[in-house]
Amino acid sequence: MDDLSALQMAKLVREKEVSSRELILDAFKRIDEKNEALNAVISQRQEKALQESEALVDQGQTFLGVPLLIKGLGQSLAGESSTAGSRLLRQQVASQTNFFVQALQRAGFIIIGQTNVPEFGFKNITDSKLYGNAHNPWNLDYQPGGSSGGAAASVAAKLVPIAAGSDGGGSIRIPSSFSGLVGLKPTRGRVPVGPSDWRSWQGAAIDFGLTRNISDTAALLDSLQTFQTAAVFQVPPFKSGFLAGLAKPLPKLKIAFSDVSPVGTPVSDEAKQAVHQAVHFLEEQGHEVEEASPDVNGVDLMETYYQMNAGETAAMMEDLAIGFQRPIKKDEVEPLTWALSETGKHISAADYSHALSKWDAAGYVMDQFLDDFDLYLTPTTAWPAPKVGDPLISPENQQKLAIIESFSPSAQQQLIYDQWLPALTRSPFTQQANLTGQPAISLPTHVTQDGLPLGIQFLAKKGDEMKLLRIGKLFENADQFKRL
Repeated sequence: MDDLSALQMAKLVREKEVSSRELILDAFKRIDEKNEALNAVISQRQEKALQESEALVDQGQTFLGVPLLIKGLGQSLAGESSTAGSRLLRQQVASQTNFFVQALQRAGFIIIGQTNVPEFGFKNITDSKLYGNAHNPWNLDYQPGGSSGGAAASVAAKLVPIAAGSDGGGSIRIPSSFSGLVGLKPTRGRVPVGPSDWRSWQGAAIDFGLTRNISDTAALLDSLQTFQTAAVFQVPPFKSGFLAGLAKPLPKLKIAFSDVSPVGTPVSDEAKQAVHQAVHFLEEQGHEVEEASPDVNGVDLMETYYQMNAGETAAMMEDLAIGFQRPIKKDEVEPLTWALSETGKHISAADYSHALSKWDAAGYVMDQFLDDFDLYLTPTTAWPAPKVGDPLISPENQQKLAIIESFSPSAQQQLIYDQWLPALTRSPFTQQANLTGQPAISLPTHVTQDGLPLGIQFLAKKGDEMKLLRIGKLFENADQFKRL
């Protein structure tokens, strides 16, 4: 049953050809067989999941009885561990189920466990000190990506057909590229948030899922799209339905493309090849494709992104200190977390406000750019997955992180940029959509000569996920997807 899509599984359950219990037990069997090598799943809830499956009532749920893994970060389920991949929180248990997870349950999913993440989701690899490295099913010597790395490995290895993830700088799309999956980051405000976190990373971060096909992605978006009157960010619901929209013919589109890194870092020949193969395919399908890119200062934008990261981390550490009723010690968190927190202490309110204003300005530029083009095509990642054990930071900068308290505020911010540069070089194309709030999708269209997947990315106007799904369906129907 591991080759079935989530929609196919739900259909079998609804028609009583298989039970949800059977699907869940089958998923746990695959986890038992594969997870020792993958280290993708960090917790399981077999007894509770089976109880929930027995109590399941068919009320037309799209994903009736389908087993699902949620991310071990920011997707709280009452009574389950809530570690965020950090040793500091290894004993923490969620006191409530957040609105996103509630929506997954209303859609019919049965949650069977949680997936591996880097500490607090700060990396594009999954290597937390608490849980260890996740491994890529395509080649176990390589990373599946991050921060939704455990989710990506779980879906690529067919433990489950869909795994929930989140994306604050590419954390769904990067592991989708590295692991040969479909990874959609919806428009800011599209899916449920709250009740404890209403503007995660000031709206840069959003929850969704990783899948192996476009129909599951569209149906998941149908199930999760919402309009919350209490939410800070909102987008009008797509009332005609995303899954239904896949059946409509795709009009001829005008598509911009670029294979140039927005921060001036090198891009691999394989990533360029993936884009140019896509360009050739699109032209064969009758679409107009033109090399063009928006007039956005990528380096400047990344600096504001890191200012936000630092400020939010400092605030988080203050909240943790209040919760623990004591100061957080340096050795209780990983070096990057501590460095961000120390840097964030010196980010002024004015600096933070200016940073967010630059996000809005970039969002306007992108919106204007997409008045001229229907979609914008780039590589998802500039390089394929790094090897397990590669920290994507130089030894020199690793040492500097350990003494970041001794640096001036400006030197701290420069170190944050410098230490992240090797990781940013791997994936410089994804962050912009997080800061502008636009939807973006990674499609699994390329495999390198070394046998590693590499995705392409499309961006669209806010609220226009339908175009992304339809272009994805075009590639999928023409057998352009490369999957395990």
